[in-house]
Amino acid sequence: MNIALIGYGKMGKTIERIATERGHDVIMRISTANKHEMTDENLRPVDVAIEFTMPEVAKENVEKCIRAGVSVVCGTTGWGHQLDHTKMMAIENNVSFLWASNFSVGVNIFFEINKLLASLMNGQPDYNVSIEETHHTQKKDAPSGTAITLAEQILDNLKRKKHWTKGETTDSNLIPVIAHRIENVPGTHNIKYSSAIDDIEIIHTAHNRDGFALGAVLAAEYIANKKGIFTMKDVLGFAK
Repeated sequence: MNIALIGYGKMGKTIERIATERGHDVIMRISTANKHEMTDENLRPVDVAIEFTMPEVAKENVEKCIRAGVSVVCGTTGWGHQLDHTKMMAIENNVSFLWASNFSVGVNIFFEINKLLASLMNGQPDYNVSIEETHHTQKKDAPSGTAITLAEQILDNLKRKKHWTKGETTDSNLIPVIAHRIENVPGTHNIKYSSAIDDIEIIHTAHNRDGFALGAVLAAEYIANKKGIFTMKDVLGFAK
């Protein structure tokens, strides 16, 4: 498979290493220095583009690939409110598109556990829920896209909560999502249900970027030669 890497920072280089180890060819590497090279002609030999950049440029990058007839895996968070238009464009251009707030296989298992726990807690009003996430200082969006996904999953399953909010809150209708930024932390997410009697916690801690990068490559392998909109649930066989 011929892969284009849109975004060639630490994550892009990790994806390149893992993709190469799995027998794929990275034929394009785009950073801010050579963005002008992302032309229709240069994209033509690409099977799948993997995009990890910044929220302010992700939509433009992804849609440029889609218009060129290239399927895209995107892991940039912070532009979720614009995804519907991009998904429609992918369908219109007969390519595949997969966006995820987190590509780690472990995190996607964590997502399923989070939904199950929230549904079990729906009938336990004595427990209050909170979310904490910690990432490296280079991560610009806070809370993380993963934390937002976790909060939205809880809202879908825990009916006494109406919204999530960044930081501490005394409003019982809200889920507090607390973000920390610490040097050299790949990513930790903690869901805590607290009562006067006990606490129940589930935690996912990433040790490095390899899990995220492997998941992105698995996603690219999955959507290659497919058409349509997919999620990591499809890639991992969790979709019903």
